[in-house]
Amino acid sequence: MTSSPALRARELGELVHRLADVPGRDGRLTHVEVLPPREAVTAAWPSWAASEVVEAFGRQGVQEPWRHQVAAAEAAHEGRHVVLATGTASGKSLAYQLPALTAIRAGRGARGERGATVLYVAPTKALAQDQFSRIRGLGLDVRVTTHDGDSSREQRDWTRDHGEFVLTNPDMLHRSLLPAHERWAGFFATLRYVVIDECHHYRGVFGAHVAHVLRRLRRICASYGAEPTFVLASATVAEPEIAGRRLTGLPVLPITADDSPRGTVSLALWQPPLTSHAGENGAPVRRAASSEAADLLADLVASDIRTLVFVRSRVGAEQVAMSAASLLAEVDPSLPGRIASYRGGYLPEERRDIEARLRRGDLLGLAATNALELGVDVSGLDAVVMAGYPGRRAALWQQVGRAGRGAGDALGVMVARDDPLDTYLVTHPDSLLGTPVEATVFDPDNPYVLAPQLCAAAQEIPLTEADLPAFGPAAAGVVASLTESGLLRKRPRGWYWTDRRRAADLADIRSAGGSPVQLIEAETGRVVGTVDAASAHGTAHRGAVYVHRGETYLVHDLDLEEHVAVIGRAEPGYTTSAREVTDISIVTEHRQQRWGDCRLSFGEVDVSHQVVAFLRRRQPGGEVIGEEPLDLPERTLRTRAVWWTVPDAALEDAGLSAADLPGAAHAAEHCSIGLLPLIATCDRWDIGGVSTARHPDTGVLTVFVYDGHPGGAGFAERGYEAAREWLSATLETIEACECVEGCPSCIQSPKCGNQNNPLDKHGAARLLRLLLSAT
Repeated sequence: MTSSPALRARELGELVHRLADVPGRDGRLTHVEVLPPREAVTAAWPSWAASEVVEAFGRQGVQEPWRHQVAAAEAAHEGRHVVLATGTASGKSLAYQLPALTAIRAGRGARGERGATVLYVAPTKALAQDQFSRIRGLGLDVRVTTHDGDSSREQRDWTRDHGEFVLTNPDMLHRSLLPAHERWAGFFATLRYVVIDECHHYRGVFGAHVAHVLRRLRRICASYGAEPTFVLASATVAEPEIAGRRLTGLPVLPITADDSPRGTVSLALWQPPLTSHAGENGAPVRRAASSEAADLLADLVASDIRTLVFVRSRVGAEQVAMSAASLLAEVDPSLPGRIASYRGGYLPEERRDIEARLRRGDLLGLAATNALELGVDVSGLDAVVMAGYPGRRAALWQQVGRAGRGAGDALGVMVARDDPLDTYLVTHPDSLLGTPVEATVFDPDNPYVLAPQLCAAAQEIPLTEADLPAFGPAAAGVVASLTESGLLRKRPRGWYWTDRRRAADLADIRSAGGSPVQLIEAETGRVVGTVDAASAHGTAHRGAVYVHRGETYLVHDLDLEEHVAVIGRAEPGYTTSAREVTDISIVTEHRQQRWGDCRLSFGEVDVSHQVVAFLRRRQPGGEVIGEEPLDLPERTLRTRAVWWTVPDAALEDAGLSAADLPGAAHAAEHCSIGLLPLIATCDRWDIGGVSTARHPDTGVLTVFVYDGHPGGAGFAERGYEAAREWLSATLETIEACECVEGCPSCIQSPKCGNQNNPLDKHGAARLLRLLLSAT
């Protein structure tokens, strides 16, 4: 089979089954979903659009825009805030570029003085750079520039004084533009449009911070007499009107009808087999998703199918490319040179070279991290293979959308990892394909987010009573607390920042808080990398094995006061995993539901963690070869949790004995943590859990799942709201798993501080059936 601009749907269907029919692959293909093609619907260019802008798009082949592009552009031109939620490669950029570039051209003074300005905000520098290249490619006389961490001082000064279309990211908006707004007064006073691209990316603590950064931006613009129009864009945002309003604090018009053309899309779900290798506690394990993906990449490249493989880690991307190249060398010596890897850490010129080789067709296969997921334009692909579920349905469709751009047909293959969520999805395709993408979850009222953001706002312009409603109902209480602590001072004109520090430095908007720990190489003194404060105890303790970009280090010492870990290159032949003791106490119960004799609750909790030891595991076998105690301080986290309780009488009626309960509750906790990302925009590493046969605060069996961020991130609350769907999926995963006593695909967790002991698969199923029957 040869690739073409539009692979026929029949050929794609045959290809999927041909991959599955290779000897030894019986039972791996669990489902194939075929999405029919869609015809394009176009509309006339708006009458207000600048002729030179229309001509520029025409030179790029756009003779008539699609109808949804015109609808969004018209709304923005009229000053209506809009969220454009149409599919990948549906031309969302044109929808905001058309009114933005027209406004810039129309607002120019007689001598070319800057008039209307535009601010474009993207979650990554790569996406902003890609947009920069696209706008420059139009060949218009528009002063477009980027403002990010790579910009020189001279470029930043020029941008501030002359830039018309400025591309940046939330971090620079938070730390650079807003704190120095007086120097940017000319830009903010004429700000006409604010574009928030890939808006589904703003979730959890990061989303909460960005929501307040945008409120600070609106407040500063208003102080200079400007009220910019917000245009949000995403291929995969759920409930766009709600998500857009929550992010900006403004009513937004959702545009969701997609009038762009699309070829046939075939999505295959693929489950690797169980192996003869025994994992932790003797449990069976499945073949690695990355190994399956490498095999599929080799098969597709050998069939001349231009293929992109998404792998979760940088090291994994390198390994998949190497493995596939090795397999292809046995078929055709010319083929290994047509496979490459693509990940963060490459130099910009290296990334651009790889992208160009892929576009030209010099490369047939690419193994990449999600650095290629967000908006970077790589066209002409036929197939996408995902080594593991990317964590959200939104991200899955974002990745599948990289293939078949334009009207070309596309093939997507999702290979399940040995994980409860992946296992559930490939065996319950309706849960993946028959439901909307997850709601974007974040909590703007989180006091750990709100406090530093209000401090930053007060330093920019003193806060007044009239300002507080924009920051949410919790703002007044947080301001009172900040005033009491002395960080803010109340004066007749409002609350003022009183500290000598820059208030914007109080918050790392991409972090849950705490100073990151720097990993310093003993031999050279260079900073190899960083780990966040919350995970340093478990990953950078003395004796830990740390892997960075494929190189292995041993941690010699961890200084928590100086936030430094000293490491040295080593090849120890083993990995390490921390043993952690976790306790939880209920602070306040905010909401509760009665499920028969059982109870479901949501509220505030205190979680204490202490890493007490670490295990050494021989590689590659995984067997434990030693344990060493650690003397690290206890850490306490105040956050939010969902929890459920079952009284003793109900347990006895269900035939669950006292001896069964610890393992049953622990197994149910693990699997429910693995399945929460099914209904909330989180990763299992964003959340934690505690289970006990008798909790001191409830007096009965209790299972907690909590947000792993100070103050909460909205994930546990989403679990409370969708508890029946979430816990039903948890039960189905446990009951459907083909293992006997439990495995990583159902009840074992890679982050368990108790080394997955005790666990009782069958007890967990009975416990969950009891809970759900009460509803």
